Amino acid sequence: MKSLFVCPVCAEALQREERRYICPAGHSFDRAKEGYCNLLPVNRKHSKEPGDDKGMAAARERFLSKGYYEPLRRELCRLAVDRTGDAPTVLDAGCGEGYYTSGIYRALRESGKTPRMAGTDISKFILRRAAKREKDVEFAVASSYHLPMAARSVDLILNCFSPMAAEEFHRVLKEGGGLLYVVPSEKHLWELKEILYDRPYINEVKQVPYEGFDEVEVRHVEEVIHLPCGEDILALFQMTPYFWNTPREGVRRLEQQETLTCRISFDIHVFRKSGNK
Repeated sequence: MKSLFVCPVCAEALQREERRYICPAGHSFDRAKEGYCNLLPVNRKHSKEPGDDKGMAAARERFLSKGYYEPLRRELCRLAVDRTGDAPTVLDAGCGEGYYTSGIYRALRESGKTPRMAGTDISKFILRRAAKREKDVEFAVASSYHLPMAARSVDLILNCFSPMAAEEFHRVLKEGGGLLYVVPSEKHLWELKEILYDRPYINEVKQVPYEGFDEVEVRHVEEVIHLPCGEDILALFQMTPYFWNTPREGVRRLEQQETLTCRISFDIHVFRKSGNK
């Protein structure tokens, strides 16, 4: 079966077989037992095991599977259905454990469309979970800055809390294709930060123009969630950037929390590829 991915060595089309991906030049890439493939060349790795480790991957799946971020997923599904045709090609760049990937894929199918979808992430640990979640979506270890996708091959890109690789996204999108770029809004997880830091800070919200893209709209999603146990609180903490830069005293305070009521707040920037590049 022809893959949505191309060879990271020679950029030729890949064929997807049961146990490998292979290109006409003979470059071959094994498929893991879960179904994903590693298309990240060694010379593009910045560490031995880039991206989320096993513990972070498990925390993300545990937290998201309980539906705390369902308001965001629901809005992304609506946008994906509204902004694609009958047979769209969709890419989730920085897909994580596949929570949003799966939601969008199923929403497109349920709306009567016949999508083809791929997800990429630099963490093999998290892609194991994504590939198990949705067998009909292709997943590959890859960098958003060097996507193993052909030019002008994608109708819609989802980029949720991942680096904004605008130039590469522009390359792989078809003319008029769409980009859903999700960032935290000002007060996202404010109550969590009040516990972690003596002087919590508001997230900086910027309107950044990206060459080759027209911003169509910004959808704001906000909700108050209640975490009823310490396990869920720590799972949320572990999947945030705060996990890496919180003083020990802040972590200690968080570990003492038995419940947490917290605001989630996101902005979905909806872009359309323009011809001005």
